[in-house]
Amino acid sequence: MDLGEFYRDLHQHPELSEAETRTAGLVAERLTALGYETTPGVGGTGVVAVLRNGDGPTALLRADMDALPVAEETGLPYASTARTLDRDGHEVGVMHACGHDVHVACLVGAAEALAADTASWRGTAMLVFQPAEEVGTGAQAMVSDGLFERFGRPDVVLGQHVAPIPAGIIGLHPGVAFAAADGIRVTLFGRGAHGSRPETSVDPVVMAAATVLRLQGVVSREIAAKDTAVLTVGSMRAGVKSNVIPADAELLLSLRTFDPAVREAALAAVRRIVAAEAAASGAPKEPEVVLEESFPPLVNDPAAIERTRAALEAVLGAGRVVDPGVVTGSEDVGAFATEAGVPLVYWLLGGADPKLFAGAATAADMERIAGGLPSNHSPLFAPVIDPTLRVGVTALVTAAREWMPAS
Repeated sequence: MDLGEFYRDLHQHPELSEAETRTAGLVAERLTALGYETTPGVGGTGVVAVLRNGDGPTALLRADMDALPVAEETGLPYASTARTLDRDGHEVGVMHACGHDVHVACLVGAAEALAADTASWRGTAMLVFQPAEEVGTGAQAMVSDGLFERFGRPDVVLGQHVAPIPAGIIGLHPGVAFAAADGIRVTLFGRGAHGSRPETSVDPVVMAAATVLRLQGVVSREIAAKDTAVLTVGSMRAGVKSNVIPADAELLLSLRTFDPAVREAALAAVRRIVAAEAAASGAPKEPEVVLEESFPPLVNDPAAIERTRAALEAVLGAGRVVDPGVVTGSEDVGAFATEAGVPLVYWLLGGADPKLFAGAATAADMERIAGGLPSNHSPLFAPVIDPTLRVGVTALVTAAREWMPAS
């Protein structure tokens, strides 16, 4: 099975967070066949594959494996038609809408390249295929399962994330590069009634709708323009029938910030608004606001970034490695570097058809074009297979060799 075929197979068979059993099995099978010391079941469904190639540094190369509860709409011949139950028991479509199938395929390709040319590097390649990135728990689960005690402590953590920038381009930003993320579950309590007699109810649907609208003012009216925050209501659930006013409603929120003070201010505003709207509606019970997922900003080591940038530019060519600035998306890969006390180098991998950017003369033009393309988490997100996989493999191998030189 070539890498493109392997990728298409992964894309057709996505698995939600903490359920990546088939993906992990395929990875373990291929890495074992390549001669890696392969251990499945680390931190749940995680896989660790180690290739020792003499004395030298250890580089941890990481790929995440989980998919999203999104029904695919790309129309691709290898599109996912998978459906399953999510953690709340709701039936959902499943799709690699964030591109983790790209990450897995590229790291498997890099594993093949490193195993095939051991003369070009020295040290230990530690390949980590991580579960549950989308819920922010997978990296820490592997660390807590003794990742470094069992397999050794790396000297650097390397990884990449596919994005809707031109395939063939790598985005590297030093310092804080990805936002902190908080997933918040809000439950609003009302009093159920017949739809024909709303006066006998405390309608949680109206309460939830008012709360959603009010929350839009948190960023626009309570966070300073010089600061950055994103607050999204990604889910609103209430009731099951048109003539039944339900007893409760649920909102799922996503908060992204870079500054801890801004984060605390935004969280306090969310709690205040939710409580106030419930009180204004005469709710019989105080609402619940639960912080379900939380992980810190991703911070790239500046010196390590520059070292890796030079290596990537030497192989990919001038103009192929750019600084994309900060990203308001989030990642938990930093937990590996933080726990090990080593530098993190994490980059964006272009996945969009380069032909779409043919008329771009400036960085602003590229940003405008990218903004019109389906983004990560969209049901239409579809990275092009080539040159995305080829460049992704090259980037991982190049970075690994830079940190594990042959001499």
